[in-house]
Amino acid sequence: MNKLVILDRDGVINLDSDAFVKNADEWIPITNSITAIARLYKAGYQIAVATNQSGLGRGYFSQQDLDDMHNKMVQLVEAEGGRFATIKHCPHRPDAGCDCRKPLPGLIDQIKQELQLEDLSGAYMVGDSLRDLQAGEARGCKAVLVRTGKGEKTLAANEGLENAMIVSELAEFVDWLLEQDKQG
Repeated sequence: MNKLVILDRDGVINLDSDAFVKNADEWIPITNSITAIARLYKAGYQIAVATNQSGLGRGYFSQQDLDDMHNKMVQLVEAEGGRFATIKHCPHRPDAGCDCRKPLPGLIDQIKQELQLEDLSGAYMVGDSLRDLQAGEARGCKAVLVRTGKGEKTLAANEGLENAMIVSELAEFVDWLLEQDKQG
């Protein structure tokens, strides 16, 4: 069983914006998310990020802006004693026809390959939208929907969530997962 948790970024780790999160100043962590990631890492989990970043392809921000946002995220997590195994992003516009834009599982495949995993059974995909969950489920990940970000809207649509665990936020999922580990 893989002790791997794959996280969507916007709406799961940091506050989302319909106008896109465009720079490190706009990248604001959701309360408790950074500590939750660090707790997962300390409990022996690998944490990966799989994020659609079409704002790059749309010209809303630069690769340097994205790097700065991710550096901020990494530094905050490391300051709490955590670490990301990898961060993968899709830079393409929705109409680009790539295989890495969620709900397609290309980013999940990249994570699996980089971490040299045989399969993703036992891994979790945590997201705030149906497409996040679909990308993970396509590769055998267990789906977890957070109510933060676009989660409430996704929940209201009530489609494709039959197998998903629903939690208020990332920290609640981490509490649950670490409790499951204790119970063996």
